Amino acid sequence: MSEEFEPPPHSFVNKFKCAFRGIAVGSRSQSSLLVHLVAAALVIGVGAWLKVSAVEWCLLALCIAVVLALELFNSSIESLARAIDRRHNEQLRDALDIASGAVLVGAIGAAVVGIVILLPRFLQTLG
Repeated sequence: MSEEFEPPPHSFVNKFKCAFRGIAVGSRSQSSLLVHLVAAALVIGVGAWLKVSAVEWCLLALCIAVVLALELFNSSIESLARAIDRRHNEQLRDALDIASGAVLVGAIGAAVVGIVILLPRFLQTLG
């Protein structure tokens, strides 16, 4: 029989330790997060090259953060689903598909923002 879960003490430092552990676990267990991190690095590099404004940096950073957060939420739901039931379960499947859909919506929105900010500057550099 497994031991009962005992949450760590709720100190400020422990909350950050748990949060960073969650990011690390999510990063190791999900290849999708790696794809988003590569895309984020590309956006940051192109943004630096094109010298985007401070407001544009804020919008790009917010989009990156939202997509990464959505991917981590999706990963957490996938982890919970595996812990609950490894067999086919329509309700878990629906929850997983909804979470994946949220990531897709966020990624599409971020792509639109990135295109609106970066494409005109890129075209301008081409002449």
